[in-house]
Amino acid sequence: MAQKKWSLQIGGRVLEIETGLLAKQANGSVTVRYGDTVVLAAATMSKGASRISGYFPLMVDFEERYYAAGKIKGSRFIKREGRPSDDAVLTGRVVDRTIRPLFNARMRNEVQVIVTVLSIDGENDPDTISVIAASAALAISNIPWNGPVAAVRVAQAENGEFILNPVNGELADSKLDLVISGTKDKINMLEAGAKEVPEETIVEAFAFGQEAITKIATFIEEIVAEIGKEKAVPTLLQGTPEFEAKVKEILLAEGLESALYDPSKVVIEEKTKAINEKVGEYITANFTEGIDKLKEIAQQVFEEVSDEIVHKNILEKEQRPDGRKLDQIRHIDCQVGILPRTHGTGLFTRGETQALTVTTLGSPGDEQIIDTMEVDMKKRYIHHYNFPPYSVGEVRPMRGPGRREIGHGALAEKALIPVLPAKEVFPYTILLVSEVLESNGSSSMASTCGSTLSLMDAGVPIVRPVSGIAMGIIVDQANDSKFKVLTDIQGLEDHYGDMDFKAAGTTVGITALQMDVKVQGVTLEMLKAVLIQSKGNRMEIMEKITTAIPTPRAEMSQYAPRIVIMHINPDKIRNVIGSGGKIINAIIDETGVQIDIEDDGSIFITSPDAIAAKKAQEWIDNLTHEVKAGELFQAKVTKIMTFGAFAEILPGQEGLIHISELAEARVEKVEDIVSVGDIVPVKVKEIDAQGRINLSMKAAAKKVE
Repeated sequence: MAQKKWSLQIGGRVLEIETGLLAKQANGSVTVRYGDTVVLAAATMSKGASRISGYFPLMVDFEERYYAAGKIKGSRFIKREGRPSDDAVLTGRVVDRTIRPLFNARMRNEVQVIVTVLSIDGENDPDTISVIAASAALAISNIPWNGPVAAVRVAQAENGEFILNPVNGELADSKLDLVISGTKDKINMLEAGAKEVPEETIVEAFAFGQEAITKIATFIEEIVAEIGKEKAVPTLLQGTPEFEAKVKEILLAEGLESALYDPSKVVIEEKTKAINEKVGEYITANFTEGIDKLKEIAQQVFEEVSDEIVHKNILEKEQRPDGRKLDQIRHIDCQVGILPRTHGTGLFTRGETQALTVTTLGSPGDEQIIDTMEVDMKKRYIHHYNFPPYSVGEVRPMRGPGRREIGHGALAEKALIPVLPAKEVFPYTILLVSEVLESNGSSSMASTCGSTLSLMDAGVPIVRPVSGIAMGIIVDQANDSKFKVLTDIQGLEDHYGDMDFKAAGTTVGITALQMDVKVQGVTLEMLKAVLIQSKGNRMEIMEKITTAIPTPRAEMSQYAPRIVIMHINPDKIRNVIGSGGKIINAIIDETGVQIDIEDDGSIFITSPDAIAAKKAQEWIDNLTHEVKAGELFQAKVTKIMTFGAFAEILPGQEGLIHISELAEARVEKVEDIVSVGDIVPVKVKEIDAQGRINLSMKAAAKKVE
């Protein structure tokens, strides 16, 4: 393919797509440039069916490269870039969640999309550019895919105006950070953090973003019309029409519809397992070859028939699998303070989903250092999400956090950030860990609610409580103006539904959003309906939370460390640290406290022992005290001279007691009055222009009298 380049003006900058230069052996490849941020996307498809069974084998990888930012990172011994950062994982998820719904679910060719950041300018974030690059690479390739899609970022200025694809400076001051993806006329992925933004404003932001998405998707269509390859015929998981019809007949005859309708997840699993065994018996009894393949096809038919049943019953009868009304939340139970030695705990149970969130408070020095291709920063609020296999009754190896755990943890973290107290008010590093103990729908929002409970139990003075809810939608594929919104979707409704929409916020507004779809996309009308219904549901959950604990506790746990905040003249920092850290290490060794010093002169003394903290504070006070004329001290004589004596009034601060200031009467020899090591009362007489301290024992004696 010849090298070609196209450009589009969007958000006040040029979006440039180029192909035919790099990665030409991939089925489709492009580089996309926006500002000086450049990403390469390469899409490749296997020629035959994958050995992976049970789902469409799509792999999406987002590759950070430190050279893109002109950085050399790593230890002294290892410079090769290793496991992806959390930010890279989250960006990969954004790309995956945008492109996946546009593939045929029966396709079994392996498809891999690799997005590599080649250059980054520090202003234009590569996440939305990566979606556009992946979309363009797939669209021009021969890989069967129902795109294109596009993505943009939307921020909101202080005056309320929306900003398209803000640069980093604009984003820092924004009340909204929304990444939105979709096709020309529908939205299929959302990711947002917000500072308590009202639902009405969020809907306006959706419409603003959709307009730009339409423009970019149309631009990619024009490129496809010029150079796009003819789409290949995919390898599909399908049997003969007769076989699939027979499987469907068995499923319905064995009572699949009634099996899907029960309040208990365990009961549904038991009933559907028995039905699938009947299908397996039919296959074994009637076929001798390709048994495993036929069972996989039968499982696909099972999924599609189940999907049809759930859609039909909800659209026509408003009948949900567990019998709830469309806007009804499952039973909720909130508890706090259930663990004796942790700093704060919150247990949130909603139906068969349960999350235990534990708060740990640490010193400012416990902040996490974030060192990535894009940023070098410190993070004082951290949220970890764990999803053990027993939460869904499964047995599998535990191999550390995967994309799901990182993504759900980031969402819960994002939901709470806007209500956290400022560091100046509450200087603690805050670590929240959510343990999902049971799961049947929206464990991420259970973690968000559990986090609110846990923070308040720990005495963290959050601005307002945050609650979250997972919403779903069922759409009539023949007429997408006909749809039903579902509140608090459980696992089965998430699996067979058309959307998973998570909304978190306070009584004032939204703090976090996340949406995925299993259809081509959803309309603005649908999103508006979901947001309106979710607001009432969130307030209902909020009432349960505030009933369990109305406000943050006035006192922290006795096991939580206490932090003493001091502010000193930055020029005095060296007095506290000492040569080679000698002084600060002596304070720490003797008192057992932890000391963190910032460049502006802020000092944080952390210790569970109030007496030790006070001792360290007094020590630092003495080291940094700025002496003033008229102050009285008990000074230690350190040196005798013919003209007077030097005495230490504070650690590291000495003054001169002139021979004439030793006593009222005339003094012939300094040694007649004082000796080295004596502790004597002195008064600061003056501090001269050179900063030298002049002391007087004579004046101190008069003061005592």
